[in-house]
Amino acid sequence: MQLDRRLGLWSVVLFGLAYMAPMIVLGTFGTLATASRGTTAMSYLVAAAAIFLTALSYCVMSRVHPVAGSAYSYARRAISPGIGFLVGWAVLLDYIFLPMVIWLIGAAYLTSAFPGVPGWVWIVGFIVLTSAINVAGIACANRVNIVLMLVQLAVLAAFLGLAARYVLLLTGPGGLLSVTPFFAPGVPFSASVAGAAIAAYSFLGFDAVTTLTEETRDARRTMPKAILIIALGSGLIFVLSTYLTQLAHPGAAFASTDAAAAEIARAIGGDLFVTLFLATLVVAQFTSGLAAQASVGRLLYAMGRDRILPPAVFGRLHPRWLTPVPNLLLVGGIGLAALAMDVATSTSFINFGAFLGFTAVNLSVIALYLKGDRRIRTLGALAGVAVPALGAVCDVVLLWHLDRHARMLGLAWLALGVVYLGCRTGGFRRAPPDMEFAE
Repeated sequence: MQLDRRLGLWSVVLFGLAYMAPMIVLGTFGTLATASRGTTAMSYLVAAAAIFLTALSYCVMSRVHPVAGSAYSYARRAISPGIGFLVGWAVLLDYIFLPMVIWLIGAAYLTSAFPGVPGWVWIVGFIVLTSAINVAGIACANRVNIVLMLVQLAVLAAFLGLAARYVLLLTGPGGLLSVTPFFAPGVPFSASVAGAAIAAYSFLGFDAVTTLTEETRDARRTMPKAILIIALGSGLIFVLSTYLTQLAHPGAAFASTDAAAAEIARAIGGDLFVTLFLATLVVAQFTSGLAAQASVGRLLYAMGRDRILPPAVFGRLHPRWLTPVPNLLLVGGIGLAALAMDVATSTSFINFGAFLGFTAVNLSVIALYLKGDRRIRTLGALAGVAVPALGAVCDVVLLWHLDRHARMLGLAWLALGVVYLGCRTGGFRRAPPDMEFAE
């Protein structure tokens, strides 16, 4: 049996944008403004450039291997099964921690709206409600996610329109043309790069559409176009959004860094608009967290079923609800770590695995070129070596600028993966187990 190829170009693009949740650019604005010292637009521009270079490599690999893909499957085919396994292991870190980050961001904004309620109440509430729904087997349909994405875009457009109006009232027409969101006086470029390491979190999901390859018409042509449109379109949205938001609130001084956009929303639109803004953001975070927890629970179940992880724990379904209850509860338990973390550190955890995966995709293109693959050789040395090499360097630089604790955790997780791989392969003498990240 084969998956039904029904998706066209714009269906794939809408899926990618819905997966990324466009309002996340405002959800992390305060954290990013603090890290970049008020140069958020430059941080997003740097991140967008790195993502675009990596997107070009995804385009190449999706043409060469038009199957449901991921950084793991590309590295496994192009470099080696062992390297592919470790890339998949690193990407697993993203899946496990992503629900926690989503819940933390949502809780931060609810705390700003209801300061009398302790933050831990919102975090625990998110975890309990989301876990209960996922355990019961209730899933959100794709069309609901797309509708929510369109609502997000509408609220985001209203936010930016009000921000532009606010700037005009304060400074006049000339105030909308400024370089300070890119180059603030006394702020070194290294601060913008540090911000870019966090800004890349907003782009996570642009590559998720590769899992739809086997359900896309003429995937060899459609998928590369969709990836580039998503990367460029999201980059434009994020740079423009942070440019106008930074103009409306110069610098990085906020009452609450984790909920800075709510403070700006109140200033530019009043109490009614900030209520609409918060409601949309929290609903988007809840829906995103629901899908993220369901995804990682399903992924851990597949790994348990295939005996990559202990099947007695991870490969079980509830006899009544037919859901991987132990996996969902494990993810919920990990989410409790948000009680002791902030948005900057938690997003860095996610980005560690993402940057390793992005680097691996760039290196996969180079590996195929050096192996003499005809499909890559015809592209020439520029597309086959120079561009992916530059993309890999950018990804590694951004990885290096992540939070120190995130780097330590990421490296420890990677070391654990090496040990686990060694045990499963008899000291690296046998082929590694096959991890499946496809749909």
